[in-house]
Amino acid sequence: MSSEHFTPVPLDKAYRLLNHGPTVLVSAKHAGERNVMAAAWVCALDFAPPKVTVVLDKATRTRALVEGSGLFALQLPTVPQAAMTVAVGTDSALTMPGKLDHHQVPLFDVPGFEIPLVKDCAAWLVCKLIPEPHNQQSYDLFIGEVAAAWADERVFRDGHWMFDSAPAQLRTLHYVAGGQFFAIGESVAVK
Repeated sequence: MSSEHFTPVPLDKAYRLLNHGPTVLVSAKHAGERNVMAAAWVCALDFAPPKVTVVLDKATRTRALVEGSGLFALQLPTVPQAAMTVAVGTDSALTMPGKLDHHQVPLFDVPGFEIPLVKDCAAWLVCKLIPEPHNQQSYDLFIGEVAAAWADERVFRDGHWMFDSAPAQLRTLHYVAGGQFFAIGESVAVK
């Protein structure tokens, strides 16, 4: 064994070893209905064209809106949005139809896309659904091609995150389960 601190992790908790990427808010709109949910299982998939994956459980209203519209947005919430992120991830629009108003989720629209975006995030990606019925039904796994992307220039510019020089409230959230997040920390640059 190479380390004295090498400790087994129960398999039902193994996902948490990888689950500290940025938490996202997933938004969608179909037939006049808007919704936002939180998702921790999101991954970049390809560079050109840029693609992402996101897990959307069958029990979520957002999933039905994505399937109906063929469009979804991923947003990276920031530290001040932690409570709202937990709230929209916990409460379902299926049982709480007015959850966005109840949790005071601030939305805005961007020209050219029929999809709500959440204000005050660090970044936004609008994605066109690439239908993969087998993956969607069997694994709740959705693939999207990124059609447009924006970022708050105070924290992301010239293709790089600037967390070290940005205001602390612009740090992204990283969910580790049980209602606990970490805010992204200091950079480690290797030249």
